[in-house]
Amino acid sequence: MRFRISFITFFAAGVYSFAQTPNQKQVKQFADNVFALSEVMLHDVASPPAASRFYAYSILGAYEALYLAERKLPNINARIRHNPITEVPKRPQQANAAFCANYTLLQVGRNIMPSGPMLVARQQELIRFFRKKHRLSKKSIDEHVRFCELIAAQVLASAKQDGYNKLSTLKRYTPSKEEGHWFPTPPEYMAAVEPQWKIVRPFFLDSATQFPPPVPAAFSKEPGSDFYTQMMEVYNIGNALTQEQRNIANYWDCNPFAVTYSGHMAIGLKKISPGGHWMGITGIACGKANLSLDSAVIVHTAVALASHDSFISCWKEKYDSDRIRPETAINKMVDPAWRPVLQTPPFPEHTSGHSVVSATAAVILTYLLGDHFGFIDTSEMYFGLPERKFDSFIQASDEAAISRLYGGIHFRDSCVNGVSQGKKIGNLAIDKLFRSDVSSK
Repeated sequence: MRFRISFITFFAAGVYSFAQTPNQKQVKQFADNVFALSEVMLHDVASPPAASRFYAYSILGAYEALYLAERKLPNINARIRHNPITEVPKRPQQANAAFCANYTLLQVGRNIMPSGPMLVARQQELIRFFRKKHRLSKKSIDEHVRFCELIAAQVLASAKQDGYNKLSTLKRYTPSKEEGHWFPTPPEYMAAVEPQWKIVRPFFLDSATQFPPPVPAAFSKEPGSDFYTQMMEVYNIGNALTQEQRNIANYWDCNPFAVTYSGHMAIGLKKISPGGHWMGITGIACGKANLSLDSAVIVHTAVALASHDSFISCWKEKYDSDRIRPETAINKMVDPAWRPVLQTPPFPEHTSGHSVVSATAAVILTYLLGDHFGFIDTSEMYFGLPERKFDSFIQASDEAAISRLYGGIHFRDSCVNGVSQGKKIGNLAIDKLFRSDVSSK
C-alpha cells in the first residue's frame, strides 16, 4: 500500500517520508495510551469540545517530544497559530523516541484533565516497560522523565493561554423563549454545554468565523415549508427505522451525556465523544498502514489539532443559529409522545457536531493514507457495540453524518452543512501542515 509522499513537503528539504522503519508494536502502544486519555474523559464525562482540546494538547505534547528528541520530524510550530515551545530542554543521552512520545502524551493528559492523575499508573507502567524491555537505566529514565516534563510544562503553559480558563467567568447562557430556538430536552433537561466555546484559540483557523456554514432552514409551522418538511422527515424516518439504520444510529451515538434509568436512579452510559471515536479510527488506520511511530504521531497530531478546530467552528455556529432540536419541534407540532432513538445532546442543533468532526478527520486521513483505505473499526467494541467495516474514511464519515438523522437528533440540512464545514476545516489543516511553504513567510 502506498501513501502520499507529499508528506515530504511537510519538510521543506524533503528529509522525511513514510518509508521509515515501521513498528506496529510501538504504534499500538501509542494508540493504547491515546485511548487511556479517552478512559479518563469517560470518567469525567468530558463534553465533545473539551475532549477535543484534551486530545489536541496531549498529542501535540507527544509530537513536540519526538521532534525535540530525534530532530527528524519537522518543526510544526511555524505552521500552527502559537508556538508552545519557548525553551528547548537538554535531550537525554541516547534518547528513546517511543518513551518520550508516550510519557509526554500522558504527562500533558495527566495535568490537563480533571481526573488526569488516573494516568500516573500508566506512566509508572511505561517506566517499568522501558527499564525491562529496553534496558534503560534508572539514570537514563530520570533524564527522559525530566526532558518530557519540561516539554509537557511548556505545552500546558500554552494551553492555559487559549481562553479555556475564561469560559467559567463569562455570562451564563439562558435559553431563548422564542419559537424555533433551542431548549433543554428530556430526559435530563440538561443546561446548554459550552455556549462560549467560540473564544477558545484554534490551531489553524484564523477565527471561529472563518468557515460559516449555509444558513439553516428558517423555523416554520407551515406544512410544505423547508423546515416543516425536514421535521416530518425526521419524524417519519424515526417511526420506520430499518434494523440497519438503527444499528448505524447507535454505532455513531458518541453521546457522553446519555443516561438511562433504574427506578428513580439515573445512570450515566459510558460513551466516547465523536472526536474520541475518530482518534480510535486514526490509531486503527496507522496500525493497518504499518507506519513508523514518527509517521503515526504525525497522523494523530494532524487529526487531533484539526478536530479541535472543528469543534470551535461548529460550536460558534450552534449558538449563533440557536436552532431548535427535532425532538422539541416534533413534540410541540406533531406528536407530544415522540422520542428519538438516540437521546438528544444538550446543545443547539445546527450544525451537527459529529458531521463536522467526522468530515474533518476523514479528509485528513484520506489525504495521508489514501482514497480507498479500507479498515475495520473496532473502536466501539469497548462499549459493547460490534465492529464495522468501511471501504474508505469518507464512507465512514458520511455514515456518521447520516446517523444523526436516523437517530432523530438532527435535521438533514444540519448534517449536509456540517459535512461541508468539516471538509473546509480539514483542507485548511492540510494546507497549513503539508502544502504551505513556511520558509517563504
